[in-house]
Amino acid sequence: MTHVILVRHGETVWHDGNRYAGRTDVALTPRGRLQAAELAAWAAGQSIDAVFSSPLSRARLTAAPAGEALGLTPRVDERLSEVDFGRGEGLTRAEMRDRFPGELDAFLDDPVAHHLPDGEDPREAAARASACLADIAAAFPEGRVLVVAHSTLLRLTLCDQLGIPLSEYRRVFPHMDNGTLTELRLRDGQSSLLRFNAPAHPAH
Repeated sequence: MTHVILVRHGETVWHDGNRYAGRTDVALTPRGRLQAAELAAWAAGQSIDAVFSSPLSRARLTAAPAGEALGLTPRVDERLSEVDFGRGEGLTRAEMRDRFPGELDAFLDDPVAHHLPDGEDPREAAARASACLADIAAAFPEGRVLVVAHSTLLRLTLCDQLGIPLSEYRRVFPHMDNGTLTELRLRDGQSSLLRFNAPAHPAH
């Protein structure tokens, strides 16, 4: 079986105001860099076989210190990129309300059937991320792998892996904190959730 530790990247400059950051390459805040350092301190006490990262800089800069602590070079995989939020990109909820209120209401009612206008279909995003996890499990059948990616993508992927309807991702997993640990066990095509949103405390 393969253990995959999923981590949302560190805090970014769009965290304040909760702007939707999809494919935009936004910078980490000082707190985000600290969260990356805390992840590295946790990783230093772990047995981890590989580190994977989204290509977006906020994920790569979160993964890099952990990779250095482990003596591993993070592997960048495009399939771990955040969902493209289309016309919602860079906006707050209030700004979306002003610009496309009807589409926002539909999104809040069912974020999969009515994803943000001109954005990526969440079903396609979940499929690409789950395919990445399947490849990781095949490459490390008895391993532990650290994966640094993004909130919406990871919540969709958790639903996909656990057999939860994708449209429920916002309700079942309302928030994934920056820099926290979520662990899945992958075995024989089945996934089990071992922990969710756990702080990355160094081993003593």
